[in-house]
Amino acid sequence: MADRKQFLSSVADSEELLKLLEASRKKEVTDEILHEQRISFAFGNAMENASITKDSVRKASQSIRLRA
Repeated sequence: MADRKQFLSSVADSEELLKLLEASRKKEVTDEILHEQRISFAFGNAMENASITKDSVRKASQSIRLRA
């Protein structure tokens, strides 16, 4: 397996990044945020098809429901 140069040396943690990570741990994930993440995921997986837009995925998500 090829060595990866970026993993051969240690890198100091970024204070700004650590603060952002800590703040994200405290943020509540709402149903609306989760829904938008699902739309982004579906759109990202369909990007090869030029006829699919984020709005078309959003419209489809209104009629297609997942069951738990």
